[in-house]
Amino acid sequence: MTLPHSAVIGDWLIGGAEAIALVVIVLGLTQTAFYLVQLVYAAIALGTRPPVPRSATLWRRYSEQAPAISVLAPAFNEELSIVESVRSLLALQYPDFEVVVINDGSSDTTLAKLIESFGLREVERYVDEAVDHAPVRGFYASRAFPRLLVVDKENGGKADALNAGINCSRTPLFCAIDADSILEADALLRVVRPFIDEPHLTIAAGGTIRIANGCKVDAGRISEIHLPKNFLALVQIMEYLRAFLMARLALGKMQALMVISGAFGLFDRQRVVEVGGYSHDTVGEDMELVIKLHRHMRDLGLAYRVEFIAEPVCWTECPEDIRVLSRQRARWQRGSLECFAKHKDMALNPRYGRIGIIGFGQILLVDVIGPLVEVFGYILVPLLWALGLLALPWLLAFLAVTFTLGIFVSMATLVLEEIQLRRFTRARELAALAVIAVVENFGYRQLSNFWRLQGWWQFVRKQKGWGTMTRKGFQPG
Repeated sequence: MTLPHSAVIGDWLIGGAEAIALVVIVLGLTQTAFYLVQLVYAAIALGTRPPVPRSATLWRRYSEQAPAISVLAPAFNEELSIVESVRSLLALQYPDFEVVVINDGSSDTTLAKLIESFGLREVERYVDEAVDHAPVRGFYASRAFPRLLVVDKENGGKADALNAGINCSRTPLFCAIDADSILEADALLRVVRPFIDEPHLTIAAGGTIRIANGCKVDAGRISEIHLPKNFLALVQIMEYLRAFLMARLALGKMQALMVISGAFGLFDRQRVVEVGGYSHDTVGEDMELVIKLHRHMRDLGLAYRVEFIAEPVCWTECPEDIRVLSRQRARWQRGSLECFAKHKDMALNPRYGRIGIIGFGQILLVDVIGPLVEVFGYILVPLLWALGLLALPWLLAFLAVTFTLGIFVSMATLVLEEIQLRRFTRARELAALAVIAVVENFGYRQLSNFWRLQGWWQFVRKQKGWGTMTRKGFQPG
């Protein structure tokens, strides 16, 4: 007996709907499985590390061996926080370093505040033209602060400012940070350890970034750690914990780390110069630099290491306004896509070993496909169920992937933080973060993926630029 034409179409629609739902769920499960693997590796890395030495022990052990470091702080319209940030940098506990602040054509009073606060005057400075950048307008220094150099240049963007800092630096290593960030006093001593322990292998190392919103700042230091009252800032604390304490720690353990945060990273200057410095054609310049270093070293057939150290902490201010946050997340997504497209020949390429398979596999799964699949699933799966084209078990499976496992990963990361690092010592703060770890999965995570979808759209349209980022400044103690 031949089925009516409408029945055949109905069966085809149901079968197609279930197939689409299955693809969405399988990809979601694959992404979650990758997160679980990262969680296991992060737990192993933290559980097997040697005891974390105190600052005084680090100084006794490494001060005579520590190579000189130039701390590069690009600044554009950072008048609210620039003075506190520079004070914190000048107070770092490290035997031999200089602080190079690059004023990237700020239109506010950033340069004027630096000149006034540190008694700067214009000086001459030799510049090595190793990498390209916009013209420098002048150099400023002070006898009272011999470690400080301020470079005033025409606006060219963060990557361009960092390149200017690289040319002005006089040390074998440079530390790239954001000018609105505050490093803990012993951060350089901790992050430099792989360069001392394995000087011929280590070419880059990164540390943990933490949210400073709500914390008290005194004389360029975080004097009291508190949770922010703003909901968006609270949610970002959990995001940063997952990104650094889980993902980057795990990828560092696998030796497949693909990004060192632009807010805090230490690099071998010569290797960076060999790859042409920071690229100007992407807003993901921090990721792209690490990828270029991986490519360069593997093309040369040289052994090397890119490390992530959990203990050195850099504190930064995160957006508390939803419009600013959405622009930031769209830009991050666009930067990841730009880097992937630029180096797509490395993706899943056995020639590049674990970098091609694990590193680029993670970018492909999480950054390239991830937001498309998740947003597609948010819209399509419930819609198909409402139309009666999808069985209830498929809907429940999708919800399990979206919510249950997401909550588990966040809670497990929080447990790791409490067991190993213990930055949040008050029980009520841990309880608040535990609540956020649950609540963020119901609304915020979905909204975040829509912002990432905006980044996809910007990438397709070849949109450039950073967009406006407004800041409140650090809260004095």
